[in-house]
Amino acid sequence: MRLVALVLLVSAPLPFMVPPAFAQKQAAPTPQPAPPNPNIDMDAYVRSVNEVAIHRAKRRLTEADFIKMSEEAGTITLDARSKDKFALLHIKGAINLSFPDITIDSLKKTLPDKEARILIYCNNNFKNANEPFPPKAVIASLNISTYIALYNYGYRNVYELGPLLDPAKSKLTFEGKLAAK
Repeated sequence: MRLVALVLLVSAPLPFMVPPAFAQKQAAPTPQPAPPNPNIDMDAYVRSVNEVAIHRAKRRLTEADFIKMSEEAGTITLDARSKDKFALLHIKGAINLSFPDITIDSLKKTLPDKEARILIYCNNNFKNANEPFPPKAVIASLNISTYIALYNYGYRNVYELGPLLDPAKSKLTFEGKLAAK
């Protein structure tokens, strides 16, 4: 009888012997609802996305049209990538206002005329140049975020470079540390 009791004792799992994969997970505490923040309006943002999509649909440009418009007086080419990526390679004549730095005050300083024509481009417009233009997830393209932000700040004269281009074969002129000499 002693032998049977010993076998049962050894074969019964002890709490400290249970592998982590089999241990019961404790339920995460349910977070308390956060108080409303008058400076964040998700519902208005979601509504604006549909409006912006309609506006943007007719403002995507071919490479040739982007070049032509960029040469016209008063047109601003805006690059919203980081300063580091901008310094490596950017379209000649572009100004840099990194997306995280787009604020009421920075826009007043950098783009004071809301009626000015603004051309935008981003990482996802370029291939075979991952160092200056690292690809982003299609749904997280910087063009889309920048267009929505500019529109929601009141800029309606915005146009976007449409195609996917290889900087080495593009008709656009580039400047920066990695620009072809």
